[in-house]
Amino acid sequence: MKLTPAIIQDAKTRNVYMLGFMNDEAFTLTKQTGYVYFWSRKRKKIWKKGETSGNVLKVLSMHEDCDKDTLLIQVNLIGSCVCHTGNITCFKKINQ
Repeated sequence: MKLTPAIIQDAKTRNVYMLGFMNDEAFTLTKQTGYVYFWSRKRKKIWKKGETSGNVLKVLSMHEDCDKDTLLIQVNLIGSCVCHTGNITCFKKINQ
């Protein structure tokens, strides 16, 4: 199964929310519905971002990189956070 990395970015602020992986089905569902879907490598199934939390990602635009092996999806967050930890983003600074 081919998985494509998908960088999720806030369309207004340009802040990066998260990185997920899409297979063909997740990509198609995302295009068809206008909401972000991923392939869960852990659960081995398709999931809609926010399906349990209610914090969904509305797609505003989708872009592929020049090699056509990575996606950039600009979204509008409908809800309060993206990360399952309750943070707005899944990324945190590494102290050096």
